Amino acid sequence: MLPQVIIIGRPNVGKSTLFNRLVGKKLALVDDQPGVTRDRRIGPAELLGLKFSIVDTAGWEDEDPDSLPGRMRMQTEAALHGAALALFVYDSRAGLTPLDEEIARWLRSSDLPVVVVANKAEGRAGDSGIFDGYSLGLGEPVALSAEHGEGVADLFQALRPHLEPLQADGESSIDDEDVPLGRLQLAIVGRPNAGKSTLINRLLAEDRLLTGPEAGITRDSIAVDWEWRDRASGELRPLSLIDTAGMRKRARVTEKLEKLAVADARHAVDFAEVVVLLLDATQGLEHQDLKIASHVIEEGRALMVAINKWDIAEDPSGLFNGIRAALEDGLAQARGIPLIAVSARTGKGLDAMLSAAFELREIWNTRVPTAALNRWFDDALAANPPPAPGGKRIKLRYITQVRTRPPGFVLFGTRLDQLPESYRRYLVNGIRRDLGFGSVPVRLSLRSPVNPFAKKK
Repeated sequence: MLPQVIIIGRPNVGKSTLFNRLVGKKLALVDDQPGVTRDRRIGPAELLGLKFSIVDTAGWEDEDPDSLPGRMRMQTEAALHGAALALFVYDSRAGLTPLDEEIARWLRSSDLPVVVVANKAEGRAGDSGIFDGYSLGLGEPVALSAEHGEGVADLFQALRPHLEPLQADGESSIDDEDVPLGRLQLAIVGRPNAGKSTLINRLLAEDRLLTGPEAGITRDSIAVDWEWRDRASGELRPLSLIDTAGMRKRARVTEKLEKLAVADARHAVDFAEVVVLLLDATQGLEHQDLKIASHVIEEGRALMVAINKWDIAEDPSGLFNGIRAALEDGLAQARGIPLIAVSARTGKGLDAMLSAAFELREIWNTRVPTAALNRWFDDALAANPPPAPGGKRIKLRYITQVRTRPPGFVLFGTRLDQLPESYRRYLVNGIRRDLGFGSVPVRLSLRSPVNPFAKKK
């Protein structure tokens, strides 16, 4: 395990910008508006050979614990448990505020080592604020510009005494934990307030993600590594649970931050293996849910649907059958999608959901042996030969699987530009039905040989 470094500070001092700088990617949402970050995000970082996990946290605010900012602060406080070091970031251009001093008092009361970072220190505008940092009683402040990368070497020197003794022996990659094939990338998507964060908290048995009655609390897509014990086999199965922002109809998304959050959620889908579309049992299936599902399928991810809040559903049997029928009608390109009733509040159905997710991932990774594929292809052509438009026969010569994740096939033949879409769908449906791919997205490309005697334009 890599040592964890926690970034702490009041809103809008550049914590997420520093996080992105240290992980080397723009993972966390950044905006001039304060309070963008709400859940803590963890990423692998390396600074001049020092390897560690960096944790971005919500801006510290002095609010009632029951309010949204108060619950965000509790998430930040919880992040300190098990950490090796805290980076206390303040805005050197704005100077110290009473809230900065309150955070410093709280940090001094803990046993955690602290490195003070005077951010936004580029140019001379931050000079006085840098010197103010000495008054916090937490040691010499590191002058830094997370936006421009200035002062990174000084930050390394401040981190080195604390993190160097905690480095793993020998050569190791910061992504070692992602190397085993068993780590499932599982994204939870859906409309706002469907219970995505609550479901993940229930699985983890801790309040890891910020929740509440307010819609749209989650903004960043947050990945949490976890191990699920499969009750059927007793085996521990590793996975990453990816929480995402709620996706409303595009016409309703007008604010810049919500647009960024939805784009981040779509990005999370692109890198997932299996995606759970979470529905609210009190609202049923809406057109927006079908649009989200279609996006997941178009991106080639394995999709399953879970109906949350099942413990308070009215007419459960009718609801389940109605959603099943609507999915079959609305998603003709992927029939038979797994549908599971769950309750994030009680834990009902969550083991069945995870078991189905791992099974889907296995199918999504399947490669059909060449002999079995050829036998199926011969039988499919014999049962339903391709048409002969204009009296000229379309010759389908052979088919081969060229990829997995999602399964992709290439069909070779002549005059394929005249092959009807209905026949292509016949082949795709046959692959799903006869070769065991079920509802997993299947790609079928057509390829004709190049005619060397064809006239070039």
